[in-house]
Amino acid sequence: MSSFQQAIANMPEDVYQRLKTAVELGKWPDGAVLTPAQKESSMQAVLAWQAMHNDNPEHMTIGKGGELVMKSKSELRRQFRDEAEITRQKLN
Repeated sequence: MSSFQQAIANMPEDVYQRLKTAVELGKWPDGAVLTPAQKESSMQAVLAWQAMHNDNPEHMTIGKGGELVMKSKSELRRQFRDEAEITRQKLN
């Protein structure tokens, strides 16, 4: 196992979440913009982490084992319907 793979295997989920958010937003939590090199390496780390740890992949992610997972609209509706509702308020 390479040192990159070892680092990803030992990466805590909260670090993965911060990297994923940084890639999605294009900036670090402090607001600094990711350089193209940072974005590329962060994306590689996010995809590698998902391939090793993602037991419950969302729509269009990499599942455990490295497979691309694309959930259908009906699967997504069922997933969100089964989640507990936090609150519902009338806006009028």
